[in-house]
Amino acid sequence: MRWNKKYNYPRSTKSIFGGSRHYTVNQENLPSVTTILKATESEEKKAKLEEWKKRVGYKQAEVISREATNRGSSMHDYLEKFLLGKLNLDLLGDNSRERMMADQIIENGLRNKLSEIWGCEATLYYPGKYAGAADCIGIYENKESLIDFKNANKPKKDEWIDDYYLQCAAYAMAHNIVYGTNIIQGVILLCTKDNIFQRFIIDGERFKNYQNQFMQKVEQFYSQRLAN
Repeated sequence: MRWNKKYNYPRSTKSIFGGSRHYTVNQENLPSVTTILKATESEEKKAKLEEWKKRVGYKQAEVISREATNRGSSMHDYLEKFLLGKLNLDLLGDNSRERMMADQIIENGLRNKLSEIWGCEATLYYPGKYAGAADCIGIYENKESLIDFKNANKPKKDEWIDDYYLQCAAYAMAHNIVYGTNIIQGVILLCTKDNIFQRFIIDGERFKNYQNQFMQKVEQFYSQRLAN
């Protein structure tokens, strides 16, 4: 894989506005993609989350969520260093769970598949709508792609990860609008805490449908904000 710094991604600052994460990009204060997804999630999804919290206990649910967040941050850090060429994969002694999870994604999801990197942890924004930080953008299996890294406690099924697809679709739209690209594929590379690797790819009409769904959520988000 090689770097091709063909796009100049903007700097941004993160802030909490109205209790939700926002990005300031080019003097615009824009809600994050995850903020929009959280604010517009269905009542069914909220109910399932509440059921899970009750089942495991609220304190334990908080512990599990915090551990997953910390684990994901560390795994992302390893993957970012790898993409930037700053991670020595032959370095012995680092047998942390997060390092092993990152290695699974590198060996099974990136090596010999990601041929060109345009950016990693790059700020993307749709003017006047939303912003966020994409894990990786580039050429994946010969297609312009948005690549997202995920960690999980257990393996996922395709029908469980709508939010992952919506996130990829949102970032791809932002990139296409600002840079005139034609990103038509979203790639989810996931590893569980038990080192089970999974890859999900979305493209074609299904990818376009998720883009349309996300824009509907954007409109819903701003309508809710006006109503409040």
